[in-house]
Amino acid sequence: MPAARDPARPFAYRRIAVVGTSASGKTTFSRALAARLGVPHVELDALHWEANWREAPDNVMCERVERATSGDAWVVDGNYGVVREIVWGRAEAVIWLDLPLRTVLWRYAARTRRRIRSGQEIWPDTGNRERITMHLFQRDGLLWWILKTYHRRRREFPVLLAANPRLHAVRLRSPAEADAWLSRVDPRTG
Repeated sequence: MPAARDPARPFAYRRIAVVGTSASGKTTFSRALAARLGVPHVELDALHWEANWREAPDNVMCERVERATSGDAWVVDGNYGVVREIVWGRAEAVIWLDLPLRTVLWRYAARTRRRIRSGQEIWPDTGNRERITMHLFQRDGLLWWILKTYHRRRREFPVLLAANPRLHAVRLRSPAEADAWLSRVDPRTG
């Protein structure tokens, strides 16, 4: 799997899945890539989480993802196994943000602090806001989830990508590498 795109080759893919551990910057990266390519951005978390932090039932999540990825072009971010077959089955490329754990934890802390201070609603009309007690001190909170899944994802993604050889795979291992890669995506060819 290449570490980054060959600058001589245009990035001509129009259906792209962006994966990585929680707080790796998938949504920010995906929004920027979608804007650069002029295609819709789909955030799987926004399709998964309903009001008051209730999870959408699997069948509802699958229906939402089917609709969101029915078009000719999109950038989807997220790792939900229940919809991976849908997303990866329609995708042409997968970009894996495989950042160091210290970077992920720093991003998690900065993002959580910002959201708690601002009271920011994470997805419109859900009322979902981050609270310190909810995310730091519960075993099913995001910090625990990051620590639980980080190494597992680093083992699983190479296997999953190898099992899907038709997908163009890009593995980006640092924020600088991700920024540099994104800056080379030519919106005229991609």
